[in-house]
Amino acid sequence: MSGSLALSRQLGIAYLGPETTFTHIAALCRFGASPDYLKCESITDVFTEVERGRADYGVVPIENSTEGAVNHTLDMFIDSGLKIYSEIYLPIEHNLLSKLDKLSSIKKVYSHEQVFAQCRIWLEKKLPNAKLVSCSSTAQAAYYCNRGKGVAAIASKLAAKKYGLKILARSIQDSAHNVTRFLFIANEEAEPSKNDKTSIVYSLKDKVGVLHDALVPLKKNKINLTKIESRPSQLKAWEYYFFVDLEGHYKNARVKKALSELEKSCTYMKVLGSYPVGK
Repeated sequence: MSGSLALSRQLGIAYLGPETTFTHIAALCRFGASPDYLKCESITDVFTEVERGRADYGVVPIENSTEGAVNHTLDMFIDSGLKIYSEIYLPIEHNLLSKLDKLSSIKKVYSHEQVFAQCRIWLEKKLPNAKLVSCSSTAQAAYYCNRGKGVAAIASKLAAKKYGLKILARSIQDSAHNVTRFLFIANEEAEPSKNDKTSIVYSLKDKVGVLHDALVPLKKNKINLTKIESRPSQLKAWEYYFFVDLEGHYKNARVKKALSELEKSCTYMKVLGSYPVGK
């Protein structure tokens, strides 16, 4: 994708920064080193940069296999007109980085709070007395390793290279199958492929059995749901938005028919995008 589009002009990619975060790594995996990368301080900023045309694509995390959905990303899709253009699944490997040579010398460990949750068992076993200090990102944690004594960070191998740190322990995450799914967002739609997924969001009328009624059209048209997630509405208490991933492109006849029937039960429905199933 990067190579073909870069023939005409330089691509701009907005991502949740700073450099060496896993979102940055996901962007590099998809687009390579040639585009202009724009690091953003928040998920909201990523959406804004793409909406205003200062970036061609944005990269945001949407869910982790152990920690679940990234709610901030879900909420942004309610009002944004951007489309999901593609997705990628990135295996997440957490490493203990430091200027030090021994685990016994570590008194303080920096990282993101979700990373601490994903490495809890290892930390309790190997560094039971170390103080855990939360930061905004794993990249910031690696940066702090150069600013104190007895300090370590949990971050990526790319962060170790950038900040000149030693890798004292590799793959310290508790789950061997720790994977994060990232979305690539754009103002344009992806072209249909032979293996597509469609993401939608909808809210339902308040009546008995409405959630069941909303799922019936999908079953009747033999549409397989791969994910369903609910988020509370910001407008009214006890009202919810439902985020659904389903197999097939929204232009497919069966999918189009199912979504048309589903919409009859909804107070709000929007197709967030149809895009190739990620690897």
